[in-house]
Amino acid sequence: MANTPRDASAVLAFWFDPAHHDEWYASHPAFDALIRERFAHQVELAAAGKLMDWAATLEGWLALLIVLDQFPRNLYRRDSRAWAQDLRAQQLALSGIEEGFDRQLPAIQRVFAYMPLEHAEDIELQRRAVTLFEALCNDVPPDERDRYDGFLDYARRHEAVIARFGRFPHRNGVLGRVSTSEEQRYLAEPGAGF
Repeated sequence: MANTPRDASAVLAFWFDPAHHDEWYASHPAFDALIRERFAHQVELAAAGKLMDWAATLEGWLALLIVLDQFPRNLYRRDSRAWAQDLRAQQLALSGIEEGFDRQLPAIQRVFAYMPLEHAEDIELQRRAVTLFEALCNDVPPDERDRYDGFLDYARRHEAVIARFGRFPHRNGVLGRVSTSEEQRYLAEPGAGF
């Protein structure tokens, strides 16, 4: 197998730095700016399909998933570009999972191998994400179970939204989609959206 590209290793070192774990699901302009400064070029290259060689290694595959799936959400908040690479990330995730790449990763890294499926507006991919997160929960030591149960809970919540609406209503405004009255009621609930 080829060597992991240095830029891919830098993505993983940055994303999995314990100092950044609290930033993963938060909206902090300073963290977004740091990603923009360090990785905007890689996001552009990945969007143009110019980093597919990264997927030749386990670490490169995971780094490319982060560049396609996570970084755009930081760089393009309230902008349709946040989700523009989702299909590519989902296809890449599925191909690596089929190869067994995910099972070779540490538990916390497996979370981000499955995240593109959790972000899908597709019920079959949502079900697959829940199944993968269930397996992950079963694989972690008991003292880590609470953390991974949280990831599983989030996967189930995403699946429930797609089962109910067939899409994520919180994306509607940005994507120019008209929300149904049921979606409007849902969006008015505390904690709705992701």
